[in-house]
Amino acid sequence: MREADLVCKTKQKFKTTVNSKHDLPISPNQLDRQFNVHQPDQVYVGDITYIHTQEGWLYLAVVIDLYSRQVVGWSMAGPMRTKLVNDALLMAIWKRKPAKGLLWHSDRGS
Repeated sequence: MREADLVCKTKQKFKTTVNSKHDLPISPNQLDRQFNVHQPDQVYVGDITYIHTQEGWLYLAVVIDLYSRQVVGWSMAGPMRTKLVNDALLMAIWKRKPAKGLLWHSDRGS
């Protein structure tokens, strides 16, 4: 290819989906790496994963109870929107009905 002066076109593997250049307030990290929880439904953690399919990207948001390490809520959609995470969290709250004071932690897209 080099001899023929050919160059391969490459695509960026992942789209950048987080815009960290904003003036919005950032919540403090209340969990502070304290991953040992003594009761269920005290701390929920969440994340989003990208799934590449033949039809394009799917986004899966999951909510995990930090005590049991089980998925307690999830949502999947084609476009990544705030609703994706909201639906996953609402599923967890509706299913588990946690007491007041639940701590919700995410990595804020990092």
